[in-house]
Amino acid sequence: MEAIKKLHSHLIVTGLYKHSSSPISRVLISYALSPPYLTHARRVFEQVQEPNAFLWNTMIRGFAQSEAPDDAILFYNLMRAQGVPQDHMSFPFALKACARISAVREGSRVHAHCLKLGFLSDVFVSNSLVHLYSVCGDISRASLVFEEMPARDLVSWNSLICGCSQHGRLRDALRLFEAMRAEGIKADKVTMVKVVSACTHLGEWDLAESMVNYVEENSVEVDVYLGNTLIDYYGRRGLVNSAERIFKAMREQNMMTLNAMITTYAKAGDLVSARRIFDSMPERDLISWGSIITGCSQANHFSEALALFQQMQEANVQPDEIVLVSVLSACAHLGALNIGKWIHNYIRKKKVRTDIYVGNSLIDMYSKCGCIMDAFEVFMEMKEKDTLSWNVIVFGLAANGYVNSALEVFTDMLREGFQPDDVTFLGVLIACANSGLVDEGLKYFASMKEVYGLEPQMKHYGCVVDLLSRSGELDKAYNFIREMPMTPHSIIWRTLLRACHTHGNVDLAEIATEKLNELDPSNSGNHILLSNTYAGAK
Repeated sequence: MEAIKKLHSHLIVTGLYKHSSSPISRVLISYALSPPYLTHARRVFEQVQEPNAFLWNTMIRGFAQSEAPDDAILFYNLMRAQGVPQDHMSFPFALKACARISAVREGSRVHAHCLKLGFLSDVFVSNSLVHLYSVCGDISRASLVFEEMPARDLVSWNSLICGCSQHGRLRDALRLFEAMRAEGIKADKVTMVKVVSACTHLGEWDLAESMVNYVEENSVEVDVYLGNTLIDYYGRRGLVNSAERIFKAMREQNMMTLNAMITTYAKAGDLVSARRIFDSMPERDLISWGSIITGCSQANHFSEALALFQQMQEANVQPDEIVLVSVLSACAHLGALNIGKWIHNYIRKKKVRTDIYVGNSLIDMYSKCGCIMDAFEVFMEMKEKDTLSWNVIVFGLAANGYVNSALEVFTDMLREGFQPDDVTFLGVLIACANSGLVDEGLKYFASMKEVYGLEPQMKHYGCVVDLLSRSGELDKAYNFIREMPMTPHSIIWRTLLRACHTHGNVDLAEIATEKLNELDPSNSGNHILLSNTYAGAK
């Protein structure tokens, strides 16, 4: 740059700075392509008498890659207004500027100019158009330009594949990749990032494995971005050793690499390795904290999750809804009401975006901590609910003794058009069992299959046995067990045995104990319950 400044000074002294045919073009291009000197470039350009197409293109290029890409569009329009003939280099830079600010209308005008002047046959111009429309989400127009190209190169294919991938058209991206291979075009690292990621998000594991094989067989360079994509793929499949192999082979790693490995280890339950990488990171972002906290919560290391959340606050990293859900889950399991309330106040104070998952987690936390009114208040404030929202509040009300309210909420759920699932009916049956509503409970149980097409599971049969047993209808409970379509497990027989002890039914207690001795012979509690039943019956 010092040499360029000296040259610029010389041109000013000699007066050659005004002539576009002089070495001023070297000065201009150096200034224009160096962002801190872009204003210098503009002054130099304005002093040139009748700048040629090369100088106009240089300014458009400089602004297109700067923080002011809209100025590139301005210069392009000025170039046309002043009648300067445009060439094949004028359009790609203008289209790049349009793509950066999603200016599809201005880009369409440039497209029309390309068509009028016959530049669409130029592969660089057409690639820029495909990129523009892809970035702006107009995949149909991008595909149209792509299909009409007389010749395509790797950039052409990558532009359209990237566009499909970025706008959720993952299967289209994979179809394009196969078409690209059929035409004999060899993919590069950019292509493979998109197609491996598409397979990962679609859960197409066999296809993803074939893509990984393609990378190895064709010696595709694995840079930091492709490496991160492969680690993510292996992590989602639980293939920790393969993820480690990629991780260790990567020459360059970034924060995303370390985050991907933390997530991989955490999902596999290897919190020691996840924590080792986390603790070694010189800097941590939201994803780093979220990955380790979520991993701890999912592995039932709830105290560690809360301790990490406290460290996250000390590091002044604002949590997102994913972190909040994990921490609220930890609070619910530990009964840490104070921390749960603090998080709820934090959400209100910081105006954190609360989605259904955060709302459901707050309901669950308050319910398990015994604050059912707070849980119900959160439920009522939720603008959007899903089936899980209704399930959590039904369970919470039933578990905290608000049986009638639980059944009323269930009725409201049906009235609002939500389809109950097997979890919903579990909460309803527990509510009926806790309040001795035998007829209602049996009616709800029968409606599972008859009305909603849900096949009752072992836990539902267990609730009905508990319902009948608590109400003293032991013979009905015993007959119900005998008619079950699956073999009852030990919990169901133990439920009956406890009820026999409560109601003094020695005959059924002996039958239940005999079954328990077959299913769970090492449990001494079975004999204690039978002994107490004998003692109670004298």
